[in-house]
Amino acid sequence: MPLFFHRQSSLTTSTATSPSYSSKLLKPLKPNSAPVPTRTPLPIIVFSLVSLFIGLAGTIFAITALRRPTPIPVFRCGKSEDTFRAFYSLSTSRQLGDKNGGLVDRPKLLGFVGIQTGFGSADRRAALRSTWFPSDPDGLLRLEQATGLAFRFVIGRSKDAKKMAGVQKEIDKYRDFLIIDVNEEYLNLPWKTLAFFKAAFQLFEADYYVKADDDIYLRPDRLATLLAKERTHSQTYIGCMKKGPVITDPKMKWYEKSGHLIGNEYFRHAYGPIYVLSAEVVASLAIARNNSLRMFSNEDVTIGSWMLAMNVNHEDNRALCDPRCTPTSIAVWDIPKCSGLCNPASRLKELHAMSMCSKSPTLRPGDR
Repeated sequence: MPLFFHRQSSLTTSTATSPSYSSKLLKPLKPNSAPVPTRTPLPIIVFSLVSLFIGLAGTIFAITALRRPTPIPVFRCGKSEDTFRAFYSLSTSRQLGDKNGGLVDRPKLLGFVGIQTGFGSADRRAALRSTWFPSDPDGLLRLEQATGLAFRFVIGRSKDAKKMAGVQKEIDKYRDFLIIDVNEEYLNLPWKTLAFFKAAFQLFEADYYVKADDDIYLRPDRLATLLAKERTHSQTYIGCMKKGPVITDPKMKWYEKSGHLIGNEYFRHAYGPIYVLSAEVVASLAIARNNSLRMFSNEDVTIGSWMLAMNVNHEDNRALCDPRCTPTSIAVWDIPKCSGLCNPASRLKELHAMSMCSKSPTLRPGDR
């Protein structure tokens, strides 16, 4: 207290003896409240710039995405794609304003029919589209609704850009392909067949799966009648069954490289141009690893060997390998001269012009 009083007195005395200073200058000064300027750390500046860049990039991407045309919905299993449903989903969604187009991921069918084809078979596909196979997506849909059967051309892939471009033109025009993830080669048919059944099972919930070649004349209505037949065995293998000597001569067409594992005669199996597997059989194939199943040189023999390992019922039906059109024929091809129709591009049209082939009733009453 004395110290405080002493300082105050000194200040007063000093003021009195110095009239040239204003009394306001003698008031206690307030401490400076303004913050001392500091430099922003470099990491914060870098982080801010990066955040700004990301924000701008996101905004640009969003604007671009909104202005881009709506992509075609893809119905696929792995790299396998159903081009028909992708197209029809888009056209339906445009009409209904529905992104999914009302199509389910795995539609329920009586049967799915895969017409096996290749890059060099454009003339066969053209002949089929001018005969029993519909030539536009609406026609395919009507056939599916009428018979319960969905039809697609099945083809693999190629590293040859020219081949892929040629098929892409057909896809853009007809939308009737199932593209599967396998190298498209004749010697690769057993692997293609397995890939087909796997993709078909994943994409379609069918009671039966049909493998057919692109060089046979088919009656879809009669095939549907055959598949709709009641059966007591849930694991069924339907086709024109055969047996015969194993070809061990490398110079012959049907040479079997692994013939020593079979013996002198083939086991009972269906001809390759067309055969049917029930859903339970295909389900077993769908979960099998590719390298867990033995592959023989010939695709029909390969399938037949797998059927021996399963508890399947072999159903022999000669209407699936009729050499001529009859009131009961389902599939017509030039057995045994050719494994399909000889000169199919022209023969398909010749058969379709015959009333017995294209206009006869589905089945006679006594044959149902």
